[in-house]
Amino acid sequence: MALTKERIITQVYEKAGLSKVKSREAVEILLEIIKDTLASGDNVLISGFGKFIVRSKGPRRGRNPQTQETLELKARKVVVFKTSGVLRNKINAQK
Repeated sequence: MALTKERIITQVYEKAGLSKVKSREAVEILLEIIKDTLASGDNVLISGFGKFIVRSKGPRRGRNPQTQETLELKARKVVVFKTSGVLRNKINAQK
């Protein structure tokens, strides 16, 4: 099962001893900071966890699967996540 934002808020509430309202506010603020940073084109590095990297992708040719018509897809930016060595070791130690 995936970890949802609601479950993160509940865990912050349980582990940090904050009220449910303050826990929700803290998580929302953190996510907003990350979104704003990525939207401005900057990377987000969280030591011991990983790095969110904004990459630019050039235009490319695609195809409409229904009509088989060739399309030119526009250039875009994507976010890539690269795990830290600490997280990678923790994930692989649980096998």
